[in-house]
Amino acid sequence: MTLPTHQLDVLGFFCPVPLAKTRQALEKLPPGCVLEVIADDPEVMHDLPMFIGRSQHNLISMNEKSGEIRIVIEVK
Repeated sequence: MTLPTHQLDVLGFFCPVPLAKTRQALEKLPPGCVLEVIADDPEVMHDLPMFIGRSQHNLISMNEKSGEIRIVIEVK
């Protein structure tokens, strides 16, 4: 299991804010960092994996529990 080095809390925000904030955070982090995004907008389950798939970054995990979604991304 890869532990996050950084965390982005976008609870309470809806599309397109979680994706935009994630993109901004990833641009600021150097390669090798691991970003955990915490969201509650169900759209991130579709939007973030699609965005990561089009980027150089790696999607490590995506979990949803009680409406809270945690997405872990390795910065490349």
